[in-house]
Amino acid sequence: MNRVDKESLIRQHRLQKKDKAPGIDMVTKEVYQENLNENIDDLMHRLKSFSYKPQPVRRVEIDKGNGKKRPLGIPVYEDRLFQGAMADILSDVYEPRFLDCSYGFRPKRSTHDAIKVINDTIMRKKVNYILDCDIKGFFDNVNHEWLMKFLRNDIADPNYLRYIARMLKSGVMIEGKYEDTSVGTPQGGLVSPILANVYLHYVLDLWFEKCIKKQLYGEAYLVRFADDFLIMFQYERDAQRVYEAVINRMELFGLELSKEKTRILPFGRNCGTRETFDFLGFTHFNSKTRKGY
Repeated sequence: MNRVDKESLIRQHRLQKKDKAPGIDMVTKEVYQENLNENIDDLMHRLKSFSYKPQPVRRVEIDKGNGKKRPLGIPVYEDRLFQGAMADILSDVYEPRFLDCSYGFRPKRSTHDAIKVINDTIMRKKVNYILDCDIKGFFDNVNHEWLMKFLRNDIADPNYLRYIARMLKSGVMIEGKYEDTSVGTPQGGLVSPILANVYLHYVLDLWFEKCIKKQLYGEAYLVRFADDFLIMFQYERDAQRVYEAVINRMELFGLELSKEKTRILPFGRNCGTRETFDFLGFTHFNSKTRKGY
């Protein structure tokens, strides 16, 4: 917590965009900036005395473009600064720990990096089957107890962890009504993406790389972008085994795979399949080069 100081909070203030929607207190960047030094000093005083409590986020529904809505949490401006400072610390702690198979919300990693790895893996490795997975409402179902256990495994500062727990339990305001948040991390919060990565680092990435791969007959490769992931296999029997194992693994940590959207399909250079799959907004399909390969 000693890294959350006046300088780091002012830096977060400078990083905020002017046109961001305000939280439940309706304070904008312009309003906060009118008395910036006094506001930051007051925030620091409350942080040091542990009287600071994150306010509920304002829940709004945004259009996903396919006729469906996605819930988005909008923190108050002051909480946004604090979350940004906390997220920077989490990033420094976990970037050396995260595995290469994870691409979402990480520095110098993008959607296109994940797509390139998938393409190169299918083209150059022994890939014949793909397990395309979808987690139901991931951000709304993260188990707080498990998340705090994962964080305690890597972070020794009890004060830092205490504030993370307060953020998780700050609640939401939906059309003027307060609701508790006993599970989940609010989408829209600056700290939520990296907390999601921490959760799935332990639930999925480490488990797959350290435990599951040893039990398989052939090659297998995981690529995850936040809560979207797929696994590429050499053999169908490995894909079937891992599919069942992933279902059980998710249930253990309060998550559920969408059985309608999760499937195993033949896909690779030697399959001759006409099937396609969508991942991160890209449709993947088998074809031939102009030279017939």
